[in-house]
Amino acid sequence: MAGLDDVFGDLFSGIDGVVLFSPSGSYYERFEDLEDLDVIVIGTENTVGAETFVELPLEFADITDRVRFGLEGGIDDGVIEDGDVLVCATSVFDDGIDTVSRVRADADAHTGIYDLFARSRADPEVIRSVLELAIELGKKGQKGKPVGALFVVGDAGKVMNKSRPLSYNPFEKSHVHVGDPIVNVMLKEFSRLDGAFVISDSGKIVSAYRYLEPSAEGVDIPKGLGARHMAGGAITRDTNAIAIVLSESDGLVRAFKGGELILEVDPEAY
Repeated sequence: MAGLDDVFGDLFSGIDGVVLFSPSGSYYERFEDLEDLDVIVIGTENTVGAETFVELPLEFADITDRVRFGLEGGIDDGVIEDGDVLVCATSVFDDGIDTVSRVRADADAHTGIYDLFARSRADPEVIRSVLELAIELGKKGQKGKPVGALFVVGDAGKVMNKSRPLSYNPFEKSHVHVGDPIVNVMLKEFSRLDGAFVISDSGKIVSAYRYLEPSAEGVDIPKGLGARHMAGGAITRDTNAIAIVLSESDGLVRAFKGGELILEVDPEAY
């Protein structure tokens, strides 16, 4: 009678490495003496003192996101190579590792989202809240109609100095933060008006209705994108902010950093 090794043997054959997502110390110790096999730990902290570690800016409750973004970070850090076949062990049902999957690393599937979260000045949770808000706006629009929006996140002092008000700032002297459901409703309402939202590193909404004034010189954006995208790209070139832009014309959400487009998401496919 066939044993489990006969049934699941192909899962572990010909692999280039093992990826452990947030393992306990005792679990990691089982892999320390493996010969001729790379062991990579991915998590929010290197609590096990792993020699090869990739920092995950967020835990990502969705298992697919956790693995995809973790491998993307490994490729960015140079500890995982394009085409590597990896066994990924992570937790799905409880605190311990209980699920194993076989994945091939694919550099061509690079989304830029790891760079957006892990190497940005703003708090990763703030970036995620703004990205999810833009995606939700892209799905639903404003009262059923397509809407465009521009969110500038981080380095708020410099951003304010490189912009001017288009109208009264409804968030002046307030202490509201992005991610609060009530605040997100307000942001959706204000998104139908012109101007950018400016959000601090910690998520405080500093202003709405800002006209960004950085020079567009040297900013390269895809053809067909307009002033909102150009302004978003330019402000990230001149500051340490990131810009998340929802396009009214094609409905896509794009993120800019360092003056470059690093992420493009279709809200309907997210």
